[in-house]
Amino acid sequence: MAEQISNAAAAQTAMQLFLEEHCASALESLLFNPSTDDDQDVQSLEIDMHELIEFNYELAMLLLESPSRYLPLFNQACVSAQRSLKESILTNNVATVNQDAQVRITHLPNHPVLHRTRVPGSDDVGRLLCISGTVIRTGLVKMMETHRMYACTKCRGTFSVGAEIEQYNYIPKPVRCLAPGPDFCNSTAFAPMDPSDEHQRCVDYQEIKIQEQVGRLALGTIPRSIVVILERDLVDKAKSGDSVTITGVVICRWRPVVAGERPDISVVIRANSIQVHSDQTANISITDELRDEFQTFWTEHSAFPMRARDKIIAGMCPQVYGLFYVKLAVILVLISGVARCDDAGLRVRGEAHLLLVGDPGTAKSQFLKYAAKLMPRAVLTTGIGSTSAGLTVTAVKDGPEWQLEAGALVLADRGLCCIDEFGSIRESEKSTILEAMEQQSISVAKAGIVCKLNSRCSVLAAMNPRGKYDIGSSLTINTALSTPLLSRFDLILVLLDTHDEQWDTRVSSFLLSGSRQTEGTASEDQWSFDKLQAYIAYVKTAFQPTTTPASEQVLTRYYQMQRQRDSLNAARTTIRLLESLIRLAQAHARLMFRNKVLLADAVMAVVLMESTMLSASVLGVVDTLHTTFPEDSDLFYSELEKLVLQRLGLEHLDGHTET
Repeated sequence: MAEQISNAAAAQTAMQLFLEEHCASALESLLFNPSTDDDQDVQSLEIDMHELIEFNYELAMLLLESPSRYLPLFNQACVSAQRSLKESILTNNVATVNQDAQVRITHLPNHPVLHRTRVPGSDDVGRLLCISGTVIRTGLVKMMETHRMYACTKCRGTFSVGAEIEQYNYIPKPVRCLAPGPDFCNSTAFAPMDPSDEHQRCVDYQEIKIQEQVGRLALGTIPRSIVVILERDLVDKAKSGDSVTITGVVICRWRPVVAGERPDISVVIRANSIQVHSDQTANISITDELRDEFQTFWTEHSAFPMRARDKIIAGMCPQVYGLFYVKLAVILVLISGVARCDDAGLRVRGEAHLLLVGDPGTAKSQFLKYAAKLMPRAVLTTGIGSTSAGLTVTAVKDGPEWQLEAGALVLADRGLCCIDEFGSIRESEKSTILEAMEQQSISVAKAGIVCKLNSRCSVLAAMNPRGKYDIGSSLTINTALSTPLLSRFDLILVLLDTHDEQWDTRVSSFLLSGSRQTEGTASEDQWSFDKLQAYIAYVKTAFQPTTTPASEQVLTRYYQMQRQRDSLNAARTTIRLLESLIRLAQAHARLMFRNKVLLADAVMAVVLMESTMLSASVLGVVDTLHTTFPEDSDLFYSELEKLVLQRLGLEHLDGHTET
C-alpha cells in the first residue's frame, strides 16, 4: 500500500487495514480471550516494524518521528479492527471487543539512531527508539489514574481531564468547563465525579531502572542508568538482574512547578514493549556456518579427540604460559553441567564454581578477567570493599518508598560472577553468598519487602592463602574459609610458586619473546577469542549430556574412596563432592561435543578433582601451577586413564568403548 497519508483519519484507516491484513490471528485472540485480572497477556497486540515498513513506508516513518501522536491512533485502529472482525464472523455472542487493547511495536530496524547501547539524552526527546540494558532496580506496582471525570454544576455536562505523565501522572484541575455542547458555558463551578463511577479509569503502573550493559561499553566508561515507565500488561515483566530490550518513547519529566524552587527535569523512557532475554547467548550470533565449522572440526579429529580438545583449551588465556589444568578447569566452569529439576520442583544446580588459591604472581586475576570477557553476561568485582548488600541486594529509599537494587550476584544471573581477593571479604559477609551459590537464589527481607531473586550464576573466585601455604594442613586452615563455603566450590585449585629452574627458564623465554602462542600448538591451530566464545555459548545450549554405566562406576568409586579415607579434607568430602564430579563430567562431555558422559569424561573429572585433594589425593600430589600442554594428548590421556582405573580398582574398564 502506498497511499498518501494527509491527516490523522487517513493514518488510522491505513493502520486498521494493516492490522486486518497482517494481524488477523492476533485480533481473534483479543476477541475470544477478553482481558481479565488473572490473564493480562491478551491486552496487547505485537507489531513487527519491518512488516509495517513493507506495507506502508510513509506510515512507518510517521510512527517513528511522532510516536506520541500516532501510537494512540494505532490503539484506536486496533479497536476498530476488532469491531470489523466481529461483524464479519457469525459467533457474535462469544466475541468481545477489548476496548483497552494496546499495540506493541517490536523489532525496530537495526540502525544506530533507533538501536541504542547508551542512555538517550535530551536530543532524543519525542523519539521512538530501542535500548538494551540490565534491570538494576524495580519499583512497586501501583495504580495510576489515567483521567478524572468532572461534572459542571451550571450546564450539567461532564468532561474528562487526562493525567500528564510528564508531571509524574499529575491531573491538573481545569480552569473552565470543557463539556461538549452547542455553546460553551465557561463555568468555573464543577466538581470531580465519584471515583467508583465506571467512567473513572485506573491502570497498573511500575517504574524500573535499567543500566547500560557493561560488556558493550569502552574500557573505563562508567555505565549510566535511566528510569523506564511500565504500564498495563508490561508491569512485572522484568525483575532485578534481567537483561532486557526496551522499545519506547523518550520523554522529559518534572515535578509540578512550585514558586521559589528550581524545577528538576529528567529524561525517562515510556515503554511501549519490553523483551526479556532469558538466554544469556542472545548477544552472541551463532551462524549456521559456525555450527558446520564446529561439526567439521570434530569430524576431522575423530581419531584424536584429546588433541582436538587441547587445541580449544589453547585459546583460553593465551598470554599465560602453561597451567594446563587451570585452563581446562576454567573452561569447564564456563560451560558447566546440566541443571536437574524433579517433579516436586526441587532444582539441583548445573552451574559449577571454582576457587583459585595461590601465591602472588600465579595469574589468578588474569584468568578472572579473561573469563569475564568470554561470557556475554559477567560481573567482575573485588572482595575488598564489597559488602554483603553489594554482592546480593540493596534496599534503597527512593522518595517515600523503598526499592530493591540488584547486587553483583543477581546482575550475573545466567552468567558468571568473578570475585577477586575473595579472602578479603569480611567473615560476616561471606555467609550471605552461601544461599546464592547452592540454591541459586537470594532471599530478601529488607525494609518490609520480602521476595526471592534468582542468582543462577557460576562463581569464579581467586584469593591468596593465609600466610605461607602449609601442604600438611587442611584447606580450611590455609584459606581461613569456613567448611560450608568451601564445600560449595566444585573445584579448588592450589597454585604454589615453588622454585623450579627449568620452569622459570621456559616462562622467561615465553614472556621475553612476546609470543601469545601456546606451547604445543601451531599459530593456525589456536582458536581465536570470538570463535572460542561462540563455541562455549553453542555447546551450553546444544548438548544435554546423560551419564553412562562406565562413567557412573568411576565417579561412584572415587567418591566412596574419598569418604573412607581419614584425611584432612573433611570440608570437601561431602555429598556435594559427587554432585561436583557429575557437573564436571557433563561439562567435559559438552566440551568434547557429545551428548553422553563417557569414561573419558569421568576420568578427567577425577583428575581435576585430585588437584584439590593434595595430601588426600589418590594419584599423589599434582603440581597444578607447573602443568604444561602434553606433546601427545591422546597418549598422555591413555596413560592417565590406566593409572586412574588402577587406583580405583576398575581395571576391567580399561579400553572400554561406549556408544
